[in-house]
Amino acid sequence: MSVPAIELKGITKTFGHIIANKDVDIVVNRGEILSILGENGSGKTTLMNMIAGIYYPDEGHIFIDGKEVSISSPKDALDLKIGMIHQHFKLVDVFGATENIVLGIEDGKYDIKASAKKIKETCEKYGFEIDLDKKIYEMSVSEKQTVEIVKVLYRGADILILDEPTAVLTPQETKKLFNVLRKMKEDGKSIIIITHKLNEVLEISDRVSVLRKGKYIGTINTADADEATLTEMMVGEKVSLDIERSDPKNSVDRLIVKGVDYYNREGVQVLKDISFTAKSGEILGIAGISGSGQRELLEAIAGLQKISGGDILYNNPKTEETESLKDKTPMQIRNLGVRLSFVPEDRLGMGLVGNMDIIDNMMLRSYRKGKGAFLQRKQPRELADRIIKDLQVVTPDAKTPVRRLSGGNVQKVLVGREISSSPTVLMAAYPVRGLDINSSYTIYNLLNEQKEKGVAVIFVGEDLDVLIDLCDKILVICGGRVTGLLNAREAKKEEIGLLMTKGHANGGETDEK
Repeated sequence: MSVPAIELKGITKTFGHIIANKDVDIVVNRGEILSILGENGSGKTTLMNMIAGIYYPDEGHIFIDGKEVSISSPKDALDLKIGMIHQHFKLVDVFGATENIVLGIEDGKYDIKASAKKIKETCEKYGFEIDLDKKIYEMSVSEKQTVEIVKVLYRGADILILDEPTAVLTPQETKKLFNVLRKMKEDGKSIIIITHKLNEVLEISDRVSVLRKGKYIGTINTADADEATLTEMMVGEKVSLDIERSDPKNSVDRLIVKGVDYYNREGVQVLKDISFTAKSGEILGIAGISGSGQRELLEAIAGLQKISGGDILYNNPKTEETESLKDKTPMQIRNLGVRLSFVPEDRLGMGLVGNMDIIDNMMLRSYRKGKGAFLQRKQPRELADRIIKDLQVVTPDAKTPVRRLSGGNVQKVLVGREISSSPTVLMAAYPVRGLDINSSYTIYNLLNEQKEKGVAVIFVGEDLDVLIDLCDKILVICGGRVTGLLNAREAKKEEIGLLMTKGHANGGETDEK
């Protein structure tokens, strides 16, 4: 019987009073793809970070090829031929692909031509497509990910850990990545994938190991699993995986975006003649490769960015009058009665204050209701307690600073607060990014509830299956331009994927003011 590439025995890791992993036993074989599944806060990334040398276990043993090892730094992991590709890439934007791949090795003495030749051989072996002279800041997310993978392979890794590798990839890019992973597997590489996308788990992996609340639940052969089985293992009970989409009723035009242009601070045009209508009682999905202008579009509607052309019109249901939101501040927009609840991509950068507790973060929406120096704390406290209960936020209490919560639990706090503001237009940018399957469906249900109440919902998402199942219409943008508007009930993933990449063949050129 062959010796496993990695064997974890009794791994335990705590952070203060929080137990991230408890007595975890996992085996990864040579030449296999193992998926790691679990709810938010189940300890998946913490466990992988211990293999990658970022954390050190408090208890337990790690064996590589049958030999017990001590991994106290990423260099130790690399010496053991372990490489981790993180969800947030660690690349130098102003350098090209070759420089990023060789940076930090070869004692600072680089022969770029010789290195490029060796890198090309690796790319050809596994089927990578990459322009080695291209600067990182000019690359798509998929290209940056390719650089990260090639970087660890160039350093000799034969055990690879990928954290949410398909989070922002199109279906076509995901297919290419999976083809590469299969070739690496055939070459004897051991691959570990952390992901929340069950359909991809079933497609790419040989086995699946499940964690729940930091504990190891079990491992199952993918051939013997389905989405319902895996979800039950993660959650501990059966969960409905159906999105109940109702037909729109009495829809009226609530938000009308007409020919909007936007230039960023560098004078680059990010939005180009964007036009669409969001109707009450409907969910309008927005699909696009990361960086195609989704964030800037929602910020422009919310008054956070000043548009340079076009107009944004709001049909006020109270006054039954149409008013322009152009050139108004966010507070002026809210004073008009417009409730554009915004769940941004950067949860702690824009949505919440990390050093403040959950109650105080609730007060960010209500502190102006206080009189003089006195703030109303009762209602924010009740709201915080309700969100913790309804969305199952894992936290010691409502007075815990949000920076101490896991990413998924931070997202729950933010989404819960925004939905509680009773909006007439609800904009949600990636509201389930990083959430486990159970929490994600809770959010989908909340969005559907808002739709049923007559709210015009704008949903920016990454999972095309969800966009198709949840939304009524799907607006596709690429390079800041609208490339399609589809009926979600008739749309196909491949069709959306092609529209998402339309115009990228020429490098996704931008206009400068």
